[in-house]
Amino acid sequence: MSGFEQLFPGQLPRLVMFDLDGTLIDSVPDLAAAVDTMLLSLGRKPAGIESVREWVGNGAPVLVRRALAGGIDHSMVDDAEAEHALEIFMQAYGASHELTVVYPGVRDTLKWLHKQGVAMALITNKPERFVAPLLDQMKIGRYFKWIIGGDTLPQKKPDPAALFFVMKMSGIPASQSLFVGDSRSDVLAAKAAGVKCVALSYGYNHGRPIAEESPALVIDDLRKLIPGCLDPAAGITLADAAQSPSGNAIVVVTRKLWMKVIKALARWRWRA
Repeated sequence: MSGFEQLFPGQLPRLVMFDLDGTLIDSVPDLAAAVDTMLLSLGRKPAGIESVREWVGNGAPVLVRRALAGGIDHSMVDDAEAEHALEIFMQAYGASHELTVVYPGVRDTLKWLHKQGVAMALITNKPERFVAPLLDQMKIGRYFKWIIGGDTLPQKKPDPAALFFVMKMSGIPASQSLFVGDSRSDVLAAKAAGVKCVALSYGYNHGRPIAEESPALVIDDLRKLIPGCLDPAAGITLADAAQSPSGNAIVVVTRKLWMKVIKALARWRWRA
């Protein structure tokens, strides 16, 4: 039985929201190159790809602070130093994405969902200015009607604001929506929004198994969501689904966010 058949018996979700890094694309090689360029320019030793793989997932400012700290805990990093380092990192990362690749099964899954008429959105903590060009370079940008970067709204994951915003814009409730991600932040955001979450086991979760976060489903290939594409011998892990909040929750939260959202619309990227 496919992931969709398990989570949405007899139907498909009307809206699927995706994380980007570690879910649709492996961007760590380019992120690590930019981090190392930043560190070297500051007279420090490079971090290397394996360290960066454990630090990503919470946006560029946090990644830079972790690189300066040399670990997950960045509480002792000087704010002024972090701001200067972030500028160097952003310039280095914006220069090239040649090492970034799309994970196997991603294009097949997006194409299938598009053919089924399922609305799709991209919600990432990556700075907005990098997202649309990167999606176009990876040739998957056309599938997403809504794109929210880490600085599009005042909040970023694990805050559920972006999920509430997309559901409000699409007119689709949480009960008919799905979020697909790879990290603790993704699972927490989905649960807070009352949305079922599918997690990819191959992504970035600070070196911890994503099953520990109890998403609704854990898979190792996006194609396992699609009916008829699931290998019965392959492992799928079911966890307790998060209980959805009342139907009024979306309206209440989005009303509180709406004034901030209006400001964000000036930078909003729509996809036909």
